[in-house]
Amino acid sequence: MRRAADRIAGLILAGFAAGTLGAVSTSAAPAGAASTDLKSEGPTQPAKVQDGQYTDKNGDPTYHVTDGGKKVDWYTMSGYVRYNSNCIVCHGPDGMGSTYAPSLVDALKGMDYAHFAGIVVGGKKDVNASQELVMPAFGDNKNVMCYLPDIFTYLRARSDGALGRNRPPEHEPKPAAFEKAEDACMK
Repeated sequence: MRRAADRIAGLILAGFAAGTLGAVSTSAAPAGAASTDLKSEGPTQPAKVQDGQYTDKNGDPTYHVTDGGKKVDWYTMSGYVRYNSNCIVCHGPDGMGSTYAPSLVDALKGMDYAHFAGIVVGGKKDVNASQELVMPAFGDNKNVMCYLPDIFTYLRARSDGALGRNRPPEHEPKPAAFEKAEDACMK
């Protein structure tokens, strides 16, 4: 099972880099968009956008939050929905943690996408004298893996303070590329 999870993680990261799960554009803004359109709330600023997915200067998925935190990009909204479908049970509402699992809002401070993906795909076990924390591997779960960049993006926005608690009130339209990638991944 661990090898399958490692293979899926490799495919997810390769797919992200190749463009099948959120491409990285070679231009700073989409055709017809000014570079000022990339301005976002929060300390992490998008460097590029392609097909509605924003990436930072390192190529990691990131958020685009505007209107004082009231409007988010589609991938952040998708991440909110997927987090609440798959992660909330252990990590609590809005990524704030619970008595069962740590705060992901705190954990993502300083964590890049590759590290996050590695933990989600392969799981993690922290054992000490006072507690045993176990994060199961989700590498075989398409409901998590097909939306891993989205979940990261949502949690990153929460971690950076660019997005408050609760459901974002507005979001950008769903990109056609998202639907195509989702259909391909879920097969």
